[in-house]
Amino acid sequence: MKKNKLGTSNIEISALTLGCMTLGTDKEKARDIIDFALDNGINHLDTADLYDFGLNEEIVGDAIRHKRDQIILTTKVGNHFNKLNQDWFWDPSKEYILKAVKESLRRLKTDYIDFYMLHGGTIEDPIEETIEAFERLKQEGIIRAYGISSIRPNVIREFVNKSSIDGVMTQYSLLDRRPEEETLDLLYKNNISVLARGPLAKGMLSNVSRNQIEQKGKDGYLNYTYQELITVQQELENISSNVNELALKYVLHHRAVTSVVFGASSLQQVRENITLNTNDLLKKDVYVKLKEITKENKYTQHR
Repeated sequence: MKKNKLGTSNIEISALTLGCMTLGTDKEKARDIIDFALDNGINHLDTADLYDFGLNEEIVGDAIRHKRDQIILTTKVGNHFNKLNQDWFWDPSKEYILKAVKESLRRLKTDYIDFYMLHGGTIEDPIEETIEAFERLKQEGIIRAYGISSIRPNVIREFVNKSSIDGVMTQYSLLDRRPEEETLDLLYKNNISVLARGPLAKGMLSNVSRNQIEQKGKDGYLNYTYQELITVQQELENISSNVNELALKYVLHHRAVTSVVFGASSLQQVRENITLNTNDLLKKDVYVKLKEITKENKYTQHR
């Protein structure tokens, strides 16, 4: 599978990233999914300390402990959580980040994190203090690179201007083209990689899209009505029988996107996505057609 450079770092990640949030709590099943992904060219795993209140990190740590050197590992921080009470609050403070990273390292059974991300953020945060924490961890060799997971253009711009982030994880799909308006070109110009999450839009852009639209799109999705979702689904199937491939390749087509992050709870879901040839871009006429049958969106909230 094609590997792409993460920002200006010396890290290279696969064009597809396995998002670990949906692995579940069955350790053997999760290990099988991770092993299958790694055996088929994926080298980048994405988790977060908040997922299952630390349990997801533990499961990932167990699965990779004997192959750590083969993996680019990402986790996230910023949600100050209590495992016993299963509640949390937002805390991007330097003090908390420096404390939380130690717990992530323990759960992941490793002594370094390849890519460490702030798991959210608002324009009211103490951004300079947050950056100080990540820079310190980078200087100490605890992390190799850092970035943020955010859909907020104003927050992203602050980090672009004030930090040395190498990547931004943001929601981006054929049904959610908001990053095209404000952030993708900005990040590309600043040599900051985009990791696109949600490329299949809750499964509504998958090979079982009709079922997922019936389950999750009855009330619409962003600026799409239910009927518009059905129309898009039908038009996509007219272009290709593999809607998964269209959806993933559309996102990868933008020069800012380094990797597409997909979640999986079964081997079959991984299998459906790794059949994609990431070396081949969409043909120009197909790319144009996909833009024609979907809508431009703009950020009105989340700023």
